[in-house]
Amino acid sequence: MLSPTPGAGITTARPTRPRHIQQGLRERLAPYAYVAPFFLLFLIFGLFPLLFTFYVALFDWNPIGEHHFVGLDNFSQLMHDPRFWGALRNTFLIWVLSTVPQLLIALGTAHVLNHPRLRAAGFFRMSVLVPYVTSVAATTIVIAQLFDRDYGMLNWFLELLGFHHVDFTASVWSSNIMIATMVAWRWTGYNTLLYLASLQAVPRELYEAAAADGANGWKQFRHITIPALRPIIVFTVVTSTIFGLQIFTEPLLVNPSAGLTCAAARQCQTLTLFLYEQGFGRFHFGYGAAVGVALFVMVVIVAGINYLLATRIRSERP
Repeated sequence: MLSPTPGAGITTARPTRPRHIQQGLRERLAPYAYVAPFFLLFLIFGLFPLLFTFYVALFDWNPIGEHHFVGLDNFSQLMHDPRFWGALRNTFLIWVLSTVPQLLIALGTAHVLNHPRLRAAGFFRMSVLVPYVTSVAATTIVIAQLFDRDYGMLNWFLELLGFHHVDFTASVWSSNIMIATMVAWRWTGYNTLLYLASLQAVPRELYEAAAADGANGWKQFRHITIPALRPIIVFTVVTSTIFGLQIFTEPLLVNPSAGLTCAAARQCQTLTLFLYEQGFGRFHFGYGAAVGVALFVMVVIVAGINYLLATRIRSERP
């Protein structure tokens, strides 16, 4: 009689290590799969157009696609073009005239809206966002009518005071002040809510302790509010600068009869308007791409300044 073979009838379990390896691999790859659509869209609609702009800037490119290599001639022409420097001047002038007032007003407004004794606080906090959600085209048309030379309300008020009518589109300063007013009107409420959200995280006990020590509202604003908002202030300055460098709709609609030049002598033409005029108005695609590259370099410089300021602020915080 044959003896049973040892181990007969016993099923050996399969090793579970490959399953653990697969599960670990899926867990590691899952985050990359979640963010992959963003990077795919960025490659198609962000990186490729950027690289193609650099490529087109090296050519003399006409509307039917014929082009020949000119190297850095477009950039050399750009550096000697008074229209480019005028547009650059207008862009930075509008940025200064709009960014400084709007951030100061937003900072003060956020401090007031954060007061615990403010009545109807929810209503006022929501109302500051109304200019931002309003169509930029509608805002520009309305404010342009207010500044109109013949029938504008501002000139009507100046006439009551005995002054002559002012043509706000006739000079560099007046036209840029008008456009800066439109920009500040639209973005002040948005920046106010950013500051207010940061102030909500500041403990109320700090203000109560400062008040108990005899600090008035101004001292509390200087020594508590502003230090608490330093990181978000840097962020709003940088974003306002980037948006200011790309301003397009306001100068385009402020004087529609002038078209892409904004005025007869280009008093309020910005870099984006100049880019659009050269690329799609005159069909100088290579030269327009060179303007776009110059604008991109400016944005990169602003981003670099943002990084340096943010790093310094973090190092100074206790």
